[in-house]
Order: sequence, then C-alpha cells, then structure tokens
Amino acid sequence: MPVTLTLTEVEDLTRRALAACNVASANAESVTASVVAAEADGIHSHGLARLPTYCEHARVGKIDGHAKPTVERTAPGALRVDARDGFAHPAIDLGFAELPEIAREQGTAAMGVTNSYNCGVLGYHVERLAREGLVVLGFVNAPASIAPWGGMKPVFGTNPIACAVPRQGKAPLVIDQSSSVVNKSEIVVHKQRGEAIPEGWALDAEGNPTTDPQAALAGGSMVPAGGYKGANQALIVELLAAVTAGARLGIDASSFADNEGGSPRTGQFFLALSPERFGGAGFAERVERLMQAVSGQPGARLPGDGRLAARARTAEDGVEISEALHDRLLGYAGG
Repeated sequence: MPVTLTLTEVEDLTRRALAACNVASANAESVTASVVAAEADGIHSHGLARLPTYCEHARVGKIDGHAKPTVERTAPGALRVDARDGFAHPAIDLGFAELPEIAREQGTAAMGVTNSYNCGVLGYHVERLAREGLVVLGFVNAPASIAPWGGMKPVFGTNPIACAVPRQGKAPLVIDQSSSVVNKSEIVVHKQRGEAIPEGWALDAEGNPTTDPQAALAGGSMVPAGGYKGANQALIVELLAAVTAGARLGIDASSFADNEGGSPRTGQFFLALSPERFGGAGFAERVERLMQAVSGQPGARLPGDGRLAARARTAEDGVEISEALHDRLLGYAGG
C-alpha cells in the first residue's frame, strides 16, 4: 500500500533519519534540502529512494557525517573546496556562499570540490546560482560505470553536466543530463522495486544488453547517451570534476551503491558567469527571444518544463512512496 507524504513530512523524515545515523545537524540540513527538492521535482531516484544509502554510508563511516568542509580562494576567480570525506551538499553550500559575489566581481568564477561524494541532483545546485542572476555550468564525476567508446571496461561515471540560465520573472532554465542513457540511480530504483529495466539502458559484465538491474549493477556498465557522444561527454566531465578539481578518478572511487571501500572522494566543478560582463545589456531579452523560438513551435518544449509541472503536482498531491521504503526510513529515524 503506497504511502503519501507532504513535502513537510518528507523534510521531517529525512532530517530525523540522517540525525539518527550520525550526521551533524548542519550537514543534515544541507542534504535534507536536496532530498526535498528532488521529491518536489519528481526526481524520486535522488529523493527518499536515495536516503537509505545516505544513512547506511553515514552509519558505517563511508561518509563522515560530522565533516567540516573548508574553502580556499586560490586566485581572484577560483575557489577550492575540500569536502573532507563528508557529504557533497554542505561543501557545495560553503563554496556557493562566496562564488556569486566573485563571479559578479570578476565576470567569471570557478569552483572545484574535492574529497566529495554524490551531490544528488546537479540541476538543483546550478539552479540556485541562476536565481542570483548568473549563468552556471556544473560537472560531477562518479564511480566508473560507463566504458569508453569501443571498450567494455567501465572508466567513467554517469558524469552529468548541468546548465542553468536566469529568466526574467520566471524560474531559471535548467538543463541537467547524464552522460549515460539514464542515470544509474534509476537502475537502483528498479532493483528496489523488483522491476526489469528497459532495453538499451545497460550492459551486463560480458557486454551484452540486459534488462536485469542486478546484472547491470554487478559488474555491468551503463550505455552512453548517443554512443560515442555520451562517452566523450563523460570524459569531459572527468577531466573537469576529477582531474582539474583534484578529486579521485571514477576508476579509483568506491561505489555510491554499497558499503564497501572508504570514501569515494569524487568531485564537482562549477563555472559561474555574470552575463552582463560579456554581452552587456539586453541579456534577458535575448534569452526570452531564444526561449520563444523553441516553445513557440507546436510540439516543442523547453528543458525543465516537466520539472516545473512536477513541482505544481507535488505541492498539491504530495509524494508517494512504497510502504516498504517508508517503513525502512522510519527504522532509520527511530520510529
């Protein structure tokens, strides 16, 4: 029997579960905000479905729930953030407290995050900066799950890229896409539900197409979006979020999905631009002319339209999760 929760109840349950699993209050608040935002947007794979993994990793010490990230301004337009083996969310929040002002001052600002962990929905992070009037690009590397084009052994993570652009009087445009056909978290959700995955999502350990989520997760690999294009995108992300940020390569990172190994120590990289510094006045008008050229065509829609529609539905209908997941989360939270 499904359980329906309001977003306030999602927030309370997430906060209590994290606190009970040895996560400091400040860190729990940062992660909770991300989980609530994911559920509000209908991205359930990064919402409550992800919370048991967060709790387990904090319990066993794969994540240091009490880590205190640090930030250093290494150049006029550069920040280096060390998550110190803790959650990515508070580390990103710490850097974002400084990044917007630097971007407005310098025209552009970049931020690398190292010794980090899964940051949830990348679009959630870049959207926050776009609401401050900045054009933002975000890159995140992850444990290896995509083979290079023509190969069979995973080298790259699903490595998403996200872009957020401010719009006058409207929610920012947000594009958030994985390097693989689908985010690996979706396969985890299918496994939790005991459901087969669609064909074309993943390969097994022998490189054969599979609809079995367990085969995809146990030594298999994700199918890159657009073939070599997706594999090349994953490589670009790896070069920025891991190599440039000084984080661990996907081939060296422990899994986000199990309790084995130490901290993944993966990375994130963000680039924020003050558009007026480059194009002068008229940025908002140019954005809207471009958006209209897309949305004005019959059948066409802008990226993120579904996300905004989901927010409206969730606010009215709440969030539906399985009774089994609800019971499990109550167990973490102490009842």
